[in-house]
Amino acid sequence: MSDTTETAAVFATIERHSIDYVPLHERHGTLTDQLQFWYLGNFNFGTLAIGFIGPKMGLSLGWTIIAEALGILIGTMFQAFHASQGAELGLPQMIQSRAQFGYRGVVVPLISTVFTFIGFNILNEILISSGLFTIAGWNKPLVCIVASALCAVLAIWGHDSLHRAFKIMLWLSLPLFIILTLAIPFGHIALAGHQQTGGLNAAAFFTQLAAGASYNITYAIFVSDYTRYLPATTGRLPIIATVFAGSSVSAIWLIGVGAWIAVHGGSPDPLSALMQTGNAILPGFGTVSALVSVISLTAVMGMNAYSAMLTVATAIDAFHPLQPTLRLRIWSISALAILWTILSISFGGDVIDALNNYFVIMLYLLVPWTAVNLTDYFFIRHGHYAVTDLFKPSGIYPAWGKQGLLAYAIGFLASMPFCVMPGLYIGPVARALGNVDIGWLVGLLVTMPLYALLMRGYDPLSERHAIARSTQTLEPSIHP
Repeated sequence: MSDTTETAAVFATIERHSIDYVPLHERHGTLTDQLQFWYLGNFNFGTLAIGFIGPKMGLSLGWTIIAEALGILIGTMFQAFHASQGAELGLPQMIQSRAQFGYRGVVVPLISTVFTFIGFNILNEILISSGLFTIAGWNKPLVCIVASALCAVLAIWGHDSLHRAFKIMLWLSLPLFIILTLAIPFGHIALAGHQQTGGLNAAAFFTQLAAGASYNITYAIFVSDYTRYLPATTGRLPIIATVFAGSSVSAIWLIGVGAWIAVHGGSPDPLSALMQTGNAILPGFGTVSALVSVISLTAVMGMNAYSAMLTVATAIDAFHPLQPTLRLRIWSISALAILWTILSISFGGDVIDALNNYFVIMLYLLVPWTAVNLTDYFFIRHGHYAVTDLFKPSGIYPAWGKQGLLAYAIGFLASMPFCVMPGLYIGPVARALGNVDIGWLVGLLVTMPLYALLMRGYDPLSERHAIARSTQTLEPSIHP
């Protein structure tokens, strides 16, 4: 085989689908794949860092674990319910949102979505570069550049490559974290740092709860990107349960371990703390665990880069119809990687504070979107959409979805008096409550019934013929 032929064969493995529909005959994958994928998504030292938030604010270990577990369970519930949309519609997550927000109106939540992906990868690169600098003196800018290049390549190769990478890293990481966790109750870890004391602090408790909820709610904006290749016959409840189990168990586990490390001393840097904790069990064990976790987090950055590309393509397509070519994939991912690398290198603050602030902002931007999307999908349209019309500027879905945009805006504004954004804004009600942050819960409780009320005149029969035409166009064999 010639070099040219070999090169062509390698590039032939790059995923060809982007924001377009995945035909039934190309569907593949199992629920086991999904379980492993979403488990690894939270199974790295970046998740440990979430457990540092409560103790840093004076929250005890026990209350930190309770708060993070409640937050994760709440956030994962919303994430998991989006998962079934991928298999049922064969579409990326944000394309489907055109039905609620409009063909062009979807750019409003898309702005938050792009910010989420870029922000996540900035924080991930900061965690990786700061950690490797602390434990090995590695050059921070160079680490950021290498991590971005690796995750960009993984994202360019696409869906199946990401699933394979996640599966490999899960089985490398799992035994390491099992050993680390079992060593804690059996007293095999002795850290040199000063143990922190704490108690129940309402502001810290709700901050940790919000961070946990935000951690998995941020997955909601792209969970369907990774379930859209599943066979359409995959049951709705099994998909939801599988994604819920994978994302919640791994997050609750590692955030709890992170909280223990934060309370019992050691380095304030999560990666360095992981290495010190592991090496206290067995010399070299922590070093191996830290390096494996770095690679896992780099793979997660690839997941963020891939979905960021889909989001950018969706936004551009809303105003200038485009073909999802390989060139578009390469250039958009490369441009995004350059952007977050520059921002990561220029960061000079406290990474744990930045992590907390980021999750708070994301929670407030994404909660009204998930509320509108899930209400529409499960209670208004019951999962029935004319997929081909989602790609038509003059289809049955409006250019600007007034009901969705209005519910989103009012839900966001309703949450502001109850909101706590450290260093940025504290709402009057939250201030009166002692800086307790419950605004995101208010946003959910306002947005969901409001959208249902605004859609009360919707007639499902009005879209029946368009849905039938769409199905026949996409899958002619279904309608002989």
